[in-house]
Amino acid sequence: MSWLILICAGLLEVVWAMGLKYTEGFTKPLPSLLTVAAMAASVYLLSIAMRSLPLGVAYTVWVGIGMVGAVIVGVLL
Repeated sequence: MSWLILICAGLLEVVWAMGLKYTEGFTKPLPSLLTVAAMAASVYLLSIAMRSLPLGVAYTVWVGIGMVGAVIVGVLL
């Protein structure tokens, strides 16, 4: 279950990383709100996953999913 939560946290990291572009410096309210919500949810889910996974493994997987996902989505968009 922790791995599934960690994958969801990583996918939310992709969402907020891509959302930063659409906030235009946090001047647009709706994209800014969605981006901040995705940030908070991503970190919260990471903290839940780290209850049973080692910190180094959880953080590395979280960052890896976010990095690879942001590159893929960035290329597609």
